[in-house]
This record gives sequence, structure tokens and C-alpha cells, in this order.
Amino acid sequence: MTHELDDLIGRLQEETRLVETLHEVGRALAADLDLPRIVRTACDAATSLTGAAFGSFFYNVYDMNGESYFLYVLSGVPRSAFEGFPMPRNTKVFDPTFQGEGVIRMHDVRADPRYGQNPPYNGMPKGHLDVRSYLAVPVISPSGEVLGGFFFGHPEVGMFTARHEQLASGVAAQAAVAMDNARLYQRHRDAAVELQRSLLSPLPQVDGVRHAWRYYPARGIDVGGDWVDLIPIDEGRVALVVGDVMGKGIQAAAVMGQMRTAVRALAVSHMSPGEILRQSAVVLRAADRARLVTCCLAVYDAHAETLTWANAGQLPMLLDVPGGPYRFLDDGAGPPLGVVDYNYVEHKVHFPAGTRLLLYTDGLVERRDRAIDAGMGVLKALWQGTRDLGDLDAVADRLVEELVDVRAHEDDIALLVVTTS
Repeated sequence: MTHELDDLIGRLQEETRLVETLHEVGRALAADLDLPRIVRTACDAATSLTGAAFGSFFYNVYDMNGESYFLYVLSGVPRSAFEGFPMPRNTKVFDPTFQGEGVIRMHDVRADPRYGQNPPYNGMPKGHLDVRSYLAVPVISPSGEVLGGFFFGHPEVGMFTARHEQLASGVAAQAAVAMDNARLYQRHRDAAVELQRSLLSPLPQVDGVRHAWRYYPARGIDVGGDWVDLIPIDEGRVALVVGDVMGKGIQAAAVMGQMRTAVRALAVSHMSPGEILRQSAVVLRAADRARLVTCCLAVYDAHAETLTWANAGQLPMLLDVPGGPYRFLDDGAGPPLGVVDYNYVEHKVHFPAGTRLLLYTDGLVERRDRAIDAGMGVLKALWQGTRDLGDLDAVADRLVEELVDVRAHEDDIALLVVTTS
């Protein structure tokens, strides 16, 4: 009697563990929007729950012949264990799973009449992992689309039970919902990024000025309002701009497009930087009275070798004059556009050939775990270390790589690197 009670308690404890594991897997999957990580989490969990020697997930992707499946994740063995083999085909063993016809569980796959019916291998290729027990579970989205399938194997016969089938199916159902959400999120994000990039048209080439620019949208599906610009004014003069519309969403992006257009029009009308900002504030009030915009505008004059600028609440530009010190142009900034009617003060600095200038938005230097002043200190040190990089694209990439994680940052990033010759 004691033995039976102990056995019952053991089974109940094991059942509780399995339920808790399924619950934790479900929570982890529901909280994630990264598709590769979702599939990895689900495959690892299901492989462990079923006691499989290895598990895999094949994404349901069709080639021109309608039968190609891309190996997405492998658990329990290194990925190299499958690298030498072709992808699964529409065989009698695999096809039902990719068609979403239901779970397949085989006591001994090699003894099943569906096995070994397709040339040229008529079974597993030479060198394939030894599989006798076989379990396959389709992953079907709530809309009915077959996203792919989980496949589990073991070198011994009879290792998968009805309980293992239930556990794998539970993980597959949770993974299907999470994968569907991740794909929907990615589609919305791609659309948002495309909208933002369409508003940020390529910058023109200007004689005597080389440049590189970058824009990275914040993690999420809402577009932002960061922008940089380079505007030819006349022979030997060019305007350099960085701006940030406060807030997120389509309205912020629309205001950004209006402000960028307004600044361009005002710049080519030969206004001074301070007057351009003042008139841009008038445009902003007409477009969206509730919105604030930070903007820094500088005019480089190649003939006078000067840079004249005004700043409306934007972080200071970073200057590198040959033979001179690296310094922020922080001579004083006025309030953001849209706060008050303001006459923006203009500043001027010597800007000889070979000078470099960096314009950027706060997303480059601001993080939750780091004060913005500290971020600017890191930026200055990195900027100094890029002086020997002749390629400005390499400079821009170095700054972004060292300062932010572009996959997880919470604010838009826009930057413009300029040098003169």
C-alpha cells in the first residue's frame, strides 16, 4: 500500500512539473515577438518534455516545385548534424505534417509502411542520426495556415507515448499563436519603417562635401519623427540639418515630413540659420500646435571656410577640426520649436578643409541604464577614435555599433557625418 501511495505521489508530482513547465513555456512565448527566439524556445521545451534525443522545427516554405522545407531550429544535437543532408521532401512520412493533417507518432519508423518509399534514399540518407521512435506535430496558426512542423526522434523504439504527443501538441499550439503574433508584428513594423524611410529621401551629393547618414527606427511598430538632411543652397554653401519631432505614430511622421520640406524651402531662400528656425516654428504651429520639434541647422560656407549654426533644443553637434580639439558645439541652444516665439542666436566657427562634423538625435546616446551626459562622453571618445577611418560609412557604422543595440533600442536614431575637402 505504501509503495502504491508513493508511486501515486510521484506521478502527481511529475504531472505538476509538466503542467508548470507548459505554463512557463506559454508565458515565455506569449511575451516574445522575435520569431527565431520563439521557435527556439518552443523546440527546446518540446524536445525536453517528450524526452526526445533530438527535436527540430522545419518552416513550411515552398520552392518552385512546391516541396522545400527550411531547417529553422534544431535541439539536442549540433546544427552540423543536419548540414550535409537535403531538406525534407513531400514523402509519405513528412507530407502529412506539412499539410497539417495531424500528429504522427510511430513506435518504430523503420517498420512503418510509409517509410522508405521515396528514392533516391528510400529512407534516411547515409550518416543520418539514428531514428526509430518518431513524433511529428504540425504547427497551425489560428487562421488555419500551416506554419511548419516539430519533429522529434529517438534511437530506441517505443519511446513516445500518448502523453508525449499531448505535451508536444500543447507546445505547438502555444508556438503557433506566438509565431502568428510575431509575424503580424513584423509586417506592421516593416510597413512603419518603409513609411519612415520613404519620408527620408536620399541626400544629394555636393561637390567638396562627403557625407554618410543612418536612420534606425525604434523597436516597435510606431514610426517616429527623427530626420537628417543636407541641402545645397548655392555654389559653395550647403545646409546641414538634424531634427526630432517629439512623439510617435503616423502624426509625428507626417509633421516630420512637413518640417523637413519647410526647412528645405526656407534654406534655399537664403535665410540665415536662426531665421530659418524661427520661420520653421511658424510652420509647425500651423501644422500641429501641440507638437514640439528640436532642430539644429548649420550652414557650411566653403569659400569663407566657416560653419554658422543655430540650435532649437537639439543635442550639440560634434566637431573635429584638423589639428584642433574634439568638441561639442554647445555654445547655447534655444528652446524647441513650438514652445515660444523666439529669435534663435547664431554661432560661427572656423571650418577648414578636412573638418568633420557629426549631427545626431538623442537616440544615439540615451539609454535607460546610462545618463545622457555619460552617453555623450562615450560618443566623444568613439568619435575621436574614428579620425583615421577615411570611409564615412565605416565611421557611422562604428558609432552605432558601439553605442546602441539596433534590435532593441527604444528611440529612433538618426545621424549625419560630414567632412569637407
